[in-house]
Amino acid sequence: MDTAAATAAGAFPGAPGTAIGVPPGQRTAPPDASRDEQPAARGPRRLAAWGAPRLDPWWTAVLLFAAYATVSLLRDLTMGTASWDLGIFEQAVRGYAHLGAPIVDLKGPGTNILGDHFSPVLILLAPLYRLLPSPMTLLTAQAALFALSSVPVTRTAARYLGRARGLAIGVAYGLSWGVQKAVDFDFHEIAFALPLLAFALEAVVRGRWTAAVCWAAPLVLVKEDLGVTAAAIGVVVLVRARRVVPLAVALVGFGLTATTVTLGVIIPGFNGTGSYDYWTKLGGDGAAGPGIGAGTALHTLLWVLLPTTGLLALRSPLLLAAVPTLGWRFVSHEPHYWGIDWHYNAVLMPVVFLALVDALECARRSPRPWLRGLAGQLPAAGLAAALALTTTLPLARLTESATYRIPPEAAATERLLATVPDGASVEADIRPLSRLVSRTRVFWIGDTRGIAPDYVAVQLADGRTPEQVRTEAEQRHPHTGYAVSGTAADFVVLRRTSGP
Repeated sequence: MDTAAATAAGAFPGAPGTAIGVPPGQRTAPPDASRDEQPAARGPRRLAAWGAPRLDPWWTAVLLFAAYATVSLLRDLTMGTASWDLGIFEQAVRGYAHLGAPIVDLKGPGTNILGDHFSPVLILLAPLYRLLPSPMTLLTAQAALFALSSVPVTRTAARYLGRARGLAIGVAYGLSWGVQKAVDFDFHEIAFALPLLAFALEAVVRGRWTAAVCWAAPLVLVKEDLGVTAAAIGVVVLVRARRVVPLAVALVGFGLTATTVTLGVIIPGFNGTGSYDYWTKLGGDGAAGPGIGAGTALHTLLWVLLPTTGLLALRSPLLLAAVPTLGWRFVSHEPHYWGIDWHYNAVLMPVVFLALVDALECARRSPRPWLRGLAGQLPAAGLAAALALTTTLPLARLTESATYRIPPEAAATERLLATVPDGASVEADIRPLSRLVSRTRVFWIGDTRGIAPDYVAVQLADGRTPEQVRTEAEQRHPHTGYAVSGTAADFVVLRRTSGP
């Protein structure tokens, strides 16, 4: 074949529409045409990839993180700290960050927090806090952990109920009143428990027993009571598996043993009194006051189950994982543990929502038409309930313009507290302490146990004047003199002028 014939046949190497090694007669796309078409198609494909259903849980988590972090950080910037807990946890993390013991002077000078609550998981925040020593570091980490827990909830719901229902349940979980109240109550160690519980129970629903055990076991490092919850998850695995699962049996034993050792040995070993301070609140050692009433208990249970799951979660054995937390709260003599405020209900939210998903998946296959109908409508109804309740919950503040304004009084108070030098010892109450913990040694007002602090920083309340605060400080610390160092808004700072 001559050159002209070969070219006409499309077999000449390098001829348009051919490729080396391609048999004669086989068509190939012109190289230039393929290059022209690729960029045009690449953009839509990338956009489609970002909107893929598998990313729905992660986008949900990102949006929830933004909402949680905004509420938490703006509250901190406006000095709206609700309790001393943020300062307590910051002192513990600060101790870890500087390669020391988690000493929390707010609980008493030299107090090791491991003798109060057993939460060594806080050490995970130490590297971040060493880089960014601020209460905002803890609040941001908590927002991220809460948001992360929505991933397994949304993913499991979408896997078994479909994309739309999965998103509805995931968003309803993120907006649930139990999580929102925890976001609004500063920082607590239970932030680590939510993702561990959610991933563990997701694994249970999917029948991945080893993963469930691995996610549940670290709960013993979050707080002393969660070892029993880990054991309860082991029981849930055995119930769902309907056979003996050695790892689940081991988890039951491990969780109960860890709790026993923690309460009987570890905490008393770090506690100055050689005991566990909270036994009195659980009805032992002569605790005073009445226990929870049946009406209060029912009220709390209905709030946990009705707005979130329409009571359908009662059909799932996963709800057994909520029994330990509800149990210790209801046998307690401490009224704060009984109700729906604070952060105590947050750890129940992953349990009840994944129990709902589990129950819905079964209900959709029920021979009873009414139950199938309920299963189809409940995700949307749950989302509607969460949105309606949110109008009275912390995230509603995101819709108010005042939320984003830092009042001049807060800025003035910041400048006043900045006059306290780094490394000084300070006696403070709730509002000032969150600005001082990262760089000074802070004691709770009235609990310095003989230590005369260099400074006193308090909020003026009940009509008190700076001079009255000075007199009270000198009464608490005999043979020590104090002078008013400065005032701003309703805050006053005293400086020690004489004494030991």
